[in-house]
Amino acid sequence: MSEDRQAFNPYLPLNEYIPDGEPHVFGDRVYIFGSHDREGGTTYCELDYTVYSAPVTDLTDWRCEGTVYRAEQDPHVCADRSQMYAPDVVRGNDGRYYLYYCLAGQAGKNGFDGPISVAVCDTPAGKYEYLGDVRYPDGSPMTRFIPFDPAVINDNGTIRLYYGWSLPMTPGNGWLGRKITEKLMVNMFHKLPEEIRREPQGIMGANTVELKDDMLTVRGEPVRILPGIDKSKGTEYEGHAFFEASSIRKIGETYYFIYSTEKNHELCYAVSRYPDRDFRYGGVIISNGDVGIDGRKAKRRIAATGNNHGSIEQINGKWYVFYHRHTHLNSYNRQDCAEEIHIDGDGSIRQVPMTSCGLNGKPLRPEGVYPAAIACVLTDGHMPHVGNGGAPGRHPMITHGEGEQHITGIRNHTVIGFRYFAFTGSVKLILRVRGNGRGHFLISDGQKTHRTSVQVTGSEKWMKYETVVNTDRTAPLYLEYKGTGMMELQQIELKRVVSDKEEENHENI
Repeated sequence: MSEDRQAFNPYLPLNEYIPDGEPHVFGDRVYIFGSHDREGGTTYCELDYTVYSAPVTDLTDWRCEGTVYRAEQDPHVCADRSQMYAPDVVRGNDGRYYLYYCLAGQAGKNGFDGPISVAVCDTPAGKYEYLGDVRYPDGSPMTRFIPFDPAVINDNGTIRLYYGWSLPMTPGNGWLGRKITEKLMVNMFHKLPEEIRREPQGIMGANTVELKDDMLTVRGEPVRILPGIDKSKGTEYEGHAFFEASSIRKIGETYYFIYSTEKNHELCYAVSRYPDRDFRYGGVIISNGDVGIDGRKAKRRIAATGNNHGSIEQINGKWYVFYHRHTHLNSYNRQDCAEEIHIDGDGSIRQVPMTSCGLNGKPLRPEGVYPAAIACVLTDGHMPHVGNGGAPGRHPMITHGEGEQHITGIRNHTVIGFRYFAFTGSVKLILRVRGNGRGHFLISDGQKTHRTSVQVTGSEKWMKYETVVNTDRTAPLYLEYKGTGMMELQQIELKRVVSDKEEENHENI
């Protein structure tokens, strides 16, 4: 790893919006396969698949591999089906790489009805070519249950496909509730009512099926492995029922199924000794609002929350969870982030908090220029869950403009936080701010005894304001605005304060 470079969250360029990241180590590089949002986009996944990779020994050195697959290559693409949702990639037994994905339905606004499609390439990040759709032996498309968010694993030569979806809220009870739910399912997934009714487990939940060597044809019927919210009551999954975002890993002899729950903002895991049954709920790995950390409730989320999708991967001996955050106060501008995790001796994974330094391997240096957009805490005390779309109201958010990214909507009591810096003494903190307000930023390292402040005034141009921060420990850096109007933050800069003795020694050299 270069001593000059550091890794931030998000770890890709700030003008890149790749959510749903599936990390895979192939050879000596780790590749990120995800969907692709457009900066300032108004629906999900408006761009073609673009892949980034990095050496496993240097997670600060990400390289754009370019566009690997275009929606127009899929024969099913039309005006109503033009977005490609979250993909996954697996290395086949023939040494080639297979990309599994689903198209959106009705311009990305209303449902998805399959099929799961497959593209193939000789290298992980080359130019993929459409191969076909997952199908039954008779050639008919395999669309049982809800074909969405495919995940694939090569399990010692056996190719296994995982997929599924569920409502993130409890369906209505009674006859009327069932009829309303059925109508919703018909409209979203274009299934016949009798097709829905004949599934004894319902169509919602996580499923798996084995594939033949052609990587397209299923062996037998898919089986249910995790319940959706409609079948979770009274089970260990109640409160964390399967929603979407299937991902599969095998660690030793244990299968880890990673998924997004009914809560939408969290990635959880379930474990089993078998690939197709007996999965037990494990716990939360990460929430994109730190809900659950130290007992934090959803109403105290540290940032706007929304859907989440990612997985875990071992890279150069360490385990990481990859997930995405939400910018622009909507679900259409998502950016991939990562945090180091620890798998305990009993196989359990403890929830980790969001940071600004996820892949860096250590806290950030207390010197240099840092974009405001790497803040992992951004809250006014009542941040929304953006859900399927955007959030109303006036809240702080990360946005873009004039060729850069910044934080806007900073009003009285907004808190901006960066985790973590390796402070070793006094540093000069320089804020680059603009806006129409007047007030001050209260600066803190998380302890009430280590506080200072900096006065700011309104200006249409970016202005610099500075103060000195005194702390000698690894700590977060929090900025709380107290004042009138609305302000924006472009960047922070840290400079080491040179003591009189150091200055004297320097002059004597």
